[in-house]
Amino acid sequence: MTPDDIRDEILDILSTIAPDEDLSDLKDDVAFREQLELDSMDFLDIVMELRKRYRVQIPEEQYEQLASMASTVRYLEPIMKDKQRAG
Repeated sequence: MTPDDIRDEILDILSTIAPDEDLSDLKDDVAFREQLELDSMDFLDIVMELRKRYRVQIPEEQYEQLASMASTVRYLEPIMKDKQRAG
């Protein structure tokens, strides 16, 4: 997956978790929690959705890597390089 593919997937996950949020103005370098009304359960939903869709395991101590779009894409890029969406 390319960085753009990863970004699109994260936007898709966010739109599922927070359907009332406007994601069109999402800034890549600003933390999701500063831009969106996400609580800790929503954040866990993001992690679980990545696991469900791509079988990606993210250790709890690395959750901070998923704070913003830019850091999430950077973190996931080497992991997702050869991943295809799980059936």
